Amino acid sequence: MRFRNIMCLTGIALHLLAAPLAAQDAAEFQLELNNAADTSDGNCRLTYVASNNSEEALDSVSYEVAVFDGEGTVTRILVLEFGALPVGKTKVLQFDLAEQACSDTSRIVVNDVADCTLASGGNGDFCISGLSTASRTSIQFGT
Repeated sequence: MRFRNIMCLTGIALHLLAAPLAAQDAAEFQLELNNAADTSDGNCRLTYVASNNSEEALDSVSYEVAVFDGEGTVTRILVLEFGALPVGKTKVLQFDLAEQACSDTSRIVVNDVADCTLASGGNGDFCISGLSTASRTSIQFGT
């Protein structure tokens, strides 16, 4: 009886350890706001890391984002173009928010997919349905 309990607990522990890995693998496209730094000319330079973990090469991908100021007001809507992303490719890109300091940027929301063109032709829905977002900055970033 004791052996059966140990085996059952071991099975539960393995399941709990594997669950976060399965959720991480489920994200076909990862977009991380990696850094935000003010430039000398008063802009906020945002550094993004984009990773295509799907089984589809992307000819082009871009996202429409809404930028919020420190008071929670939308200051602009932009399209961030990441270009082509082959399968397994990670790409680092920078975008500047003109005339807006990073300290006056509280949140960036992925509003919609502007483009998700597959290299094989057609469009993919995983650019939004399989999207995982994260931020390593004080600026909130997500969907």
